[in-house]
Amino acid sequence: MDVAHFISRIAEKVSAENLLAAGLLFATALGCALIAYLRTAERYSFAEFFEFALPPEVITHPSARADLLFYVTRKAIMPFLLIPAGVTFVVAVGYATNRLLGTLFGIDHPVFGSPGPGTIVVFTATMLLAYDLSYYLYHTAQHRFPFLWELHKVHHSAEVMVGITKDRVHPLDEVMNRAWDGVIPGICFGIWSLLALNPVELTVFGINVYIMRNILMMDFVRHTHFKISFGPLNNVVLCPHWHQLHHSTAPQHYDKNFGLLFSFWDRIFGTLCVPHPNEDFKFGLVDRDVADYQSLSGLYVLPLKKMGRRISRQVRRLRGISAESRPGA
Repeated sequence: MDVAHFISRIAEKVSAENLLAAGLLFATALGCALIAYLRTAERYSFAEFFEFALPPEVITHPSARADLLFYVTRKAIMPFLLIPAGVTFVVAVGYATNRLLGTLFGIDHPVFGSPGPGTIVVFTATMLLAYDLSYYLYHTAQHRFPFLWELHKVHHSAEVMVGITKDRVHPLDEVMNRAWDGVIPGICFGIWSLLALNPVELTVFGINVYIMRNILMMDFVRHTHFKISFGPLNNVVLCPHWHQLHHSTAPQHYDKNFGLLFSFWDRIFGTLCVPHPNEDFKFGLVDRDVADYQSLSGLYVLPLKKMGRRISRQVRRLRGISAESRPGA
């Protein structure tokens, strides 16, 4: 099989999966909107349902307009950054892990041969765990370290949640997240490639895991005003309402519910906060310049300027410490 044919096969598979994922995401969002409406409405009508699903005060908000402009421009540039990066980082670390462990233990071919259905199920489950733990750690770091927070503030600057708010993520932040994803999931990939996967399956299944995770975590719904809870399943899966609390400006909600798909990471590390049923939240930032984030320049350029200022201050501080430590200073 030549390289061009191999790439075309991968592209066809990704395209088909993306179409299927888009359909499932749309159906999920529509179903959740209907469930949330039926729980709160006293009388039912199509007009009231659409007004509930798309409130005028939300979709006409400056933050929603910024989300739309950012979404369109981001989609135009992201394929050049994230599709190569998302696959390359994981596969590169996976390959390095494969060669290192393979050399140490003298393994040249997958130990268990071609994977069967059971192996694929276990592989997918372990990769979901690896990706989710990786995201939890990176997300926590975004809130802990000022340098990363300047980028992550783009996401938290949304004052209303309109679904596509999920993509209100600075491109540099996204690339750094994908690079970090290459560590834990990449090592996991490398180990699996020694056990039962070849490089073609490694790449294709990596894309599958991303899409499956996006569907399961209901990322579009959790960035809306639909208060969807999973009941007892909340102990395992982070429901949309719990993630909406993460965007709250209330001090008691700061640095809570960092999880992406699974909620038990927050429980294990002590960052879980359970909202009251039907609790409402005010979204956004408490910064004085929050209004500056409701434009394309504010979303793309302002975070870089603030990062640059932080770096400059840190460099000056280090130079000052260095000068004070010199003999005779």
